[in-house]
Amino acid sequence: MSRFRKDLNACNDANALSGTCATQVRSENSLDHDIAQLTNLRSGPHELLSRGVPGRMRLPVSTLKMLVGRESNYMGRADGSLFVAGFQKSHIRIYNVDRGWKVHKDILAKSLRWTITDTSLSPDQRFLVYASLSPVVYIVNVGSAATESVANITEIHDGLDFSGDDYDDDGLGIFSVKFSTDGRELVAASSNNSIYVYDLETKRPSLRIPAHKSDVNTVCFADETGHLIFSGSDDHLCKVWDRRCFVTKGKAAGVLMGHLQGITFIDSHGDGRYFITNGKDQTTKLWDIRNMSSNVPYTPTLRNPDWDYRWMDYPTHARALKHPHDQSLATYKGHSVLRTLIRCYFSPAYSTGQKCIYTGSSDGSFYIYDLVSGAQVASCHHHGDPVRDCSWHPFYPMIITSSWDGVIARWEFPGGDEEPSRFEPSQRRPSF
Repeated sequence: MSRFRKDLNACNDANALSGTCATQVRSENSLDHDIAQLTNLRSGPHELLSRGVPGRMRLPVSTLKMLVGRESNYMGRADGSLFVAGFQKSHIRIYNVDRGWKVHKDILAKSLRWTITDTSLSPDQRFLVYASLSPVVYIVNVGSAATESVANITEIHDGLDFSGDDYDDDGLGIFSVKFSTDGRELVAASSNNSIYVYDLETKRPSLRIPAHKSDVNTVCFADETGHLIFSGSDDHLCKVWDRRCFVTKGKAAGVLMGHLQGITFIDSHGDGRYFITNGKDQTTKLWDIRNMSSNVPYTPTLRNPDWDYRWMDYPTHARALKHPHDQSLATYKGHSVLRTLIRCYFSPAYSTGQKCIYTGSSDGSFYIYDLVSGAQVASCHHHGDPVRDCSWHPFYPMIITSSWDGVIARWEFPGGDEEPSRFEPSQRRPSF
């Protein structure tokens, strides 16, 4: 019996998303909040849920097994037709999901420092940016006819310098980069405690904010307007920035505290109000910016300077600790945030109504939690190393996981009793 089939015996499609492949675990209290009402949607399931998943034979899809998927009025930012995988060192591959996972673009990056730290696809899917621990982010035209894109040999990879003319720190690195919804700007999180906004028309940074007291690991636009920005840092704080009303440079519109360790990732609900974070305190938290404070003092005493998440297990006694001034709405526990900057997301709006939160984990699994109840709906294991990132298709019952073991796995939950199938396009190691 193969390791994959053996590992999936405890998590087949008949029970994986109904909550029986893992013990259901509740958060400290079931969520009684406005967002609970937003997920109680009454519209029918999206029409694509009744169609076959690209890349395999057509099968009936049970919406019950897809977490009672519902459609909402939220406009999705991508159609799920392309999947981007960044590998360690300098390789990026873009797959065409709708064409049987055929390679759409094979990119060999340039001038990287250490590895690819993040990639972002433009909303129109014409351009890709990739970052490393360098102040220069590169942009590639992925809509060109050529499949192979070798930097400045077969195609031009334009460099976007985030350092600007007045800042020359050779140690500046970019941990996170995201397109705005209109595709005109980039927002980036950096190793010099700052966040940047880059104007793609002028090809210059339009804003630099000294945002935190430690590395900024993650940043994103809050909604389609681009006015609000969410950031998370190793200083364990979440901050909200309103570009319309900066009174003092570096002054956040609000601060939210609750994590006991650094923040690895932020995902916005898309409405400019709610977001979730993964933290090195081994939790995912849900936030409402209406709970933010105007000024929260930096409290480094809550961090353990002797502990390093990159090579140490989280102390057992620390798992029971709580922040004395936790401003989050809910906390989700069960996964592991170690070794690398593990990412978390809201489930898709179209197919699930954002009813769930899902996250990678350093134990080689991915986890799904019910947003409102806090129950652990599923935990599915295959990988032998940390799952840094995962992606839930916006329409189809399909989740993609990428891991340090060099495997990209495709998890499908059809309506029958078959086990989820797996897809491994490459054995190269994904990026950190």
